[in-house]
Amino acid sequence: MTGLRIVHSYGDRITVTDPVTGVELLAYVYRAEAAWEAPKPYVHPLRTLAGDVVTDYRPNDHRWHKGLSLTASHLSGANLWGGNSYVHGQGYLELPERVGSMAHAGFDEVSSADGRVVIAERLTWHPYDGELWAEERRRIEVHDVEPESGSWALTWTTAVTNRRAEPLRFGSPTTAGREMAGYTGLFWRGPRGFQGGRITAPDGKGPGLMGTRAPWLAYSGEHDGADGHATLVFAHAPENDHAGERGAHPAHWFVRDEPFAGVAPSWAFHDELELAPGDTLTRRYRVVVADGAWERQEITKYLETHPW
Repeated sequence: MTGLRIVHSYGDRITVTDPVTGVELLAYVYRAEAAWEAPKPYVHPLRTLAGDVVTDYRPNDHRWHKGLSLTASHLSGANLWGGNSYVHGQGYLELPERVGSMAHAGFDEVSSADGRVVIAERLTWHPYDGELWAEERRRIEVHDVEPESGSWALTWTTAVTNRRAEPLRFGSPTTAGREMAGYTGLFWRGPRGFQGGRITAPDGKGPGLMGTRAPWLAYSGEHDGADGHATLVFAHAPENDHAGERGAHPAHWFVRDEPFAGVAPSWAFHDELELAPGDTLTRRYRVVVADGAWERQEITKYLETHPW
């Protein structure tokens, strides 16, 4: 099996390229960016095997939306998401003293072997004043590159340990009082052309899936600048809904097709998630990037033949 090619531009990014097609599948960017946008590592661009980009970066409506990233919109009063902060009864306010950051601390592994890339990273989480609130161990894997189905997969595993002397409280605008805005955790911002795309889950479809539970959710959109469609399938590992010493905290889907394409398997949609001092929050997700507008039957078959 031909190995995926890695290029590491130290202090900036890691790119992963399929050597057969020459397509750069992703760039993992870890350099620090604007403080107002809550600096954090992210994946952009994310591409299909055909070379079409399926993420957006700093769109004019939300400059802090950057491809595919893992973040926390409401964390014990801090905003590690970026931009304005939601305050119940007042809406979104410009509160720079709430905007924190996630900092790259080092890589434990950057490797390519047997058709799989591994990027294992250590990060630290901080409020505005720079205090250490959490340490994260992150593992991003690129695998199952399959030209015959026009698809490849990314698995994102995170383990966040509370380093405060008090609990960390993960929330969202919905837990703060705004209806159906439970975004937090792993978040994908789709390109402009994907606005108004098709949303599919095992037992439903459409934006009405906002706030519901399902093992996977897919978003299909049509490209600008190139003919055709692409589908992204987002799935969370079965253990996610049962993780943690303090009991289950099931994920609920945040999903929009208007005014932009966005998906997040939110870990604190309706209710806050409390992480005690020294405890670790562990979650594992998979994102399948596919050329074409996959139907529910194709998605189900793929997931059955590519088990966790």
